[in-house]
Amino acid sequence: MISVLVVDDQALIRQAVADIISLDPDIEVVGTAGDGEDAVDRVASLHPDVVLMDVRMPVLDGIGATRQICADPANAGTRVLILTTFEEDGYVVSALRAGAGGFIGKGAEPEDIVRAVKAVHAGDSLFSPAATRALITRYIDVPDASEARTAHGAGPGTVSGEPARMLDRLTEREREVLLRVGRGLSNQEIAEEFVISPHTAKTHVNRIMTKVGAHDRAQPVILAYESGLLVPGD
Repeated sequence: MISVLVVDDQALIRQAVADIISLDPDIEVVGTAGDGEDAVDRVASLHPDVVLMDVRMPVLDGIGATRQICADPANAGTRVLILTTFEEDGYVVSALRAGAGGFIGKGAEPEDIVRAVKAVHAGDSLFSPAATRALITRYIDVPDASEARTAHGAGPGTVSGEPARMLDRLTEREREVLLRVGRGLSNQEIAEEFVISPHTAKTHVNRIMTKVGAHDRAQPVILAYESGLLVPGD
């Protein structure tokens, strides 16, 4: 059973979403919250598997709440799914940087919302890696390619700052795998490129996520860009 906390400042939307996902036998709505601060408190007490998080809310917005939830080791088992609208793409990237595991529009079909909750709970990106990458490249501040191509041997390098320090935690093979994750390759495609089993490819990806403190695949994609390992056009 997947436990879910629904967070939205509009009571009607909050209740409607809760009612929709509660119809699925694999999902239980364990609570709701009307602002980000309340959401942080309720996560601490309820420990839900998934938080359906609105972005624009009073007191503390969804991005700030997501950052606090994902930064707390006690919430390692909780994943955040952002509820958004199409015109909020910039907010989505900020939320992904804060640790959210995916995003879905408020106008989505009921079955799509249920599917999204299950996907994020399973640790998958809600969208394909390629789709997530396409969104990120529209809004992320990517280092200049000439500055990014430094150190770490021939080929893609890194830049100074926290992204670079996180990149330095990875082995050479893990950086190679991260580069493929950033390019949108699936575990199966990574396995085929390196002539390894899909299980081994998944193990590499999981180790990368552990080393950089990522909840799911979206954050390593962002790291690949912010560190300069991958730049647009690669």
